[in-house]
Amino acid sequence: MRWDRDHRSEDVIDERGAGAPSFAGAGILFWLVSRFGLPGLLVGGALLAANYFFSDSGQDDRRGLQADPSRQGQAGDETAHFVGFVLDDVQSTWQRIFSERGLRYTPAKLVLFTGATRSGCGTGSAQAGPFYCPEDRRVYIDLSFYRELARRFGAPGDFAQAYVIAHEVGHHVQNLLGGERGAEAFAPGAAQGNAASVQLELQADCYAGVWAHSTETRKLLDAGDVDEALRAASAVGDDALQRQAEGSVHPESWTHGSSAQRTASFRRGYEGGTIEACRARNSR
Repeated sequence: MRWDRDHRSEDVIDERGAGAPSFAGAGILFWLVSRFGLPGLLVGGALLAANYFFSDSGQDDRRGLQADPSRQGQAGDETAHFVGFVLDDVQSTWQRIFSERGLRYTPAKLVLFTGATRSGCGTGSAQAGPFYCPEDRRVYIDLSFYRELARRFGAPGDFAQAYVIAHEVGHHVQNLLGGERGAEAFAPGAAQGNAASVQLELQADCYAGVWAHSTETRKLLDAGDVDEALRAASAVGDDALQRQAEGSVHPESWTHGSSAQRTASFRRGYEGGTIEACRARNSR
């Protein structure tokens, strides 16, 4: 992917090296989110909000997520700069798409962390991978995930990395458009709840494809970039992950969609290039 290596994003908050949060038990909620997707957040959040949203005497404690001026700009490795460039490029694309429809796009922030981090949705762990929290409208990523994506899942490349960011911003787009509301009636673990989660994840893949389409029209793509994104989408399909971890596949427990579903959804957005291309249910 062709990108500006001098680019610095104002929407990236670098919390790497800040230390793991000590709030005991918050990982329970994040486990629900990572295991069951947004239905887990909606139901688990309702059950656990009193204890696991970092409240102290009614005040929201998110000091650990505030930018530290003494560290900003000092941890400026190339991958972090790339993530910032992609974040801004994805969000400028959505800002244009929203504006064309008379809507206002409010940018998400992206938090870089190491190991574990506080979020408005609980404690996030690097082991669970990148995530988006609708409560604070932030994307969270430990950059070590990219090493896992390349080494463990066989999906290297900068556009594979870009796909991850575009997918998480896709959840932010859903949040702004109210696309997550269809999951509110479903409980985690129920077949319907899982189906709702799968639809949300596949739509986020489709939104990532819409952004990829825009990069092609602006001649930012190198040969093989789209294939990198497709390999990444396939690598994190529920069937691929289950097969790797358990040696068997259980469709009834899927929360993100199969490899075939995820790649098809990304292609739908990439080939259609519009938000309308992602409105149909991505069930096949």
